Amino acid sequence: MKKTSTRLADGRELVYYDLRDDTVRDAADRRPLERTVTTSEIRRDPLLGDSVAVASHRQGRTYHPPADQCPLCPSRGDRLSEIPDSSYDVVVFENRFPSLAGDSGRCEVVCFTSDHDASFADLSEEQARLVLDAWTDRTSELSHLPSVDQVFCFENRGAEIGVTLGHPHGQIYAYPFTTPRTALMLRALAAHKDATGGENLFDSVLVEELSGDRVVLEGEHWAAFVPYAAHWPYEVHLYPKRRVPDLLGLDEAARTEFPQVYLELLRRFDRIFGEGEPPTPYIAAWHQAPFGQLDEFEGVTRDDFALHLELFTIRRTSGKLKFLAGSESGMNVFINDVPPERAAERLREVASS
Repeated sequence: MKKTSTRLADGRELVYYDLRDDTVRDAADRRPLERTVTTSEIRRDPLLGDSVAVASHRQGRTYHPPADQCPLCPSRGDRLSEIPDSSYDVVVFENRFPSLAGDSGRCEVVCFTSDHDASFADLSEEQARLVLDAWTDRTSELSHLPSVDQVFCFENRGAEIGVTLGHPHGQIYAYPFTTPRTALMLRALAAHKDATGGENLFDSVLVEELSGDRVVLEGEHWAAFVPYAAHWPYEVHLYPKRRVPDLLGLDEAARTEFPQVYLELLRRFDRIFGEGEPPTPYIAAWHQAPFGQLDEFEGVTRDDFALHLELFTIRRTSGKLKFLAGSESGMNVFINDVPPERAAERLREVASS
């Protein structure tokens, strides 16, 4: 992997990640852009104890542009985009309309391929590995920023999820705090460790799931399963078999196998609802240990946390979505219409031949 860092016309950082070491990236951003002005602010809810990002400048962000005006395609001729070069393998750049900025963290966009009509599932194993390496490098770089406590790499896919740009891409949020969902995991981890005399909760969950009937696929270094208490109609958790706290901890064997397992998992998601159905909308979310202090989670260290990816869709059956209505949105109590055992069975049925 070759990494080339440059700046866009308004001062934002852009990084090319290339498969070939001899690739030259010297194209300049020719757009007449002024410096980006953001109004991101973090407000803490005194009743729930969580944080909300208020970012009014995002109201003006790009919204469903036609394909020939896509800002994530390469720049060619007089059509200038966020990527100055005429081609690329993987590109990461600071979001022009960030939810988090400055002392409130940072937001980046990850373009998986220059092919506008592709999806992550269409990538080759070599390309998918490059994306993994880019996620890992960004996690490392962002973890050193003084305003960052946790790095979250994720992909929103599909209009039903709320995606406003059709180009295959993901995002990275670097939060200035430990996110509420991670805090819940850390509290459960601490309680289990205390109750069992040091046993790791993530390890216990993985062992139990691998001995049950919700395993979707398993490799030498990775395992994917539908969790016992899945929140979403089709939800799969992907774990490295050797516990590590973050993407930086993966060894070469796990990095090599990841594209094989993950691409197969994504391709199965597109086959869940049968032939002729539109691509399955999904969210793919990497859970990594925070880089900040964990003092409030007594007895827990970063090494106790287990890196894993959670992949889920809001489509519950053909043509029908799972909406977060009263119980889910009002009380955070999920009601799942698809039994996890049946979801796992279906994801095994649609395996590649």
